[in-house]
This record gives sequence, structure tokens and C-alpha cells, in this order.
Amino acid sequence: MMHRGSKYWLWADCELHCRSHDEVLSDGTLIDVLTRVSRQGRTQLFIGVYDKNGWLVFEESHDHLPNDTMATALAWGVGRARAIADDNLVLNAQSDASQSSNPHSHRPSAA
Repeated sequence: MMHRGSKYWLWADCELHCRSHDEVLSDGTLIDVLTRVSRQGRTQLFIGVYDKNGWLVFEESHDHLPNDTMATALAWGVGRARAIADDNLVLNAQSDASQSSNPHSHRPSAA
């Protein structure tokens, strides 16, 4: 069971259709990537990385990925989650404030 952080609960909306990708990596790390289209027609993405016991390592959300479909957003999010999981020792040492300024968290949209 994943112990969700506040970023997930702020992003969650049970009324919107969502596609997801859950994966357990070889070291037991869990990744959870969700994508949806908002009521305004924007593709949105949530990325969660949790340790083998389900405790939060990293969460982020993207409210608008222009020019992305749910499929392209999900594919990018899975790759990003895997990259974050590979580097999770660095992320564990960062504060929430510095995570939001992470230069790798910003993505140019698919064209």
C-alpha cells in the first residue's frame, strides 16, 4: 500500500477518467504514474515514487502538458519516474521546496 503525500491528494479527482501505470522496480521501489484530461481539456500528469514499504520518496504533478495526449504524457511520466527512482538517494536528501525547483521536473511538451 502506498502512503500518498499531499501532492497526490491535491491532484486526485475521482470524477475524472484516468490512465495509470504502476510498476515495482527490481529494488522494490514502486512507481505510480497517472494521466488524465481535466474539465478544461488539459492533459495532466501525476508521478509518484515510493520505497519498497510504500513510503513516499517523491511526488509531483503537472497541471498542463500542452500538445500531449494521455498516452504521450503517460510514457514520459513513466520514464521520469524510473529516472527519479534510480536517483532516489539524492531526492531523499532534498526538501520539498528544492524538489519543486528541480530542473528535471519541467518538460517541454510533445510537438
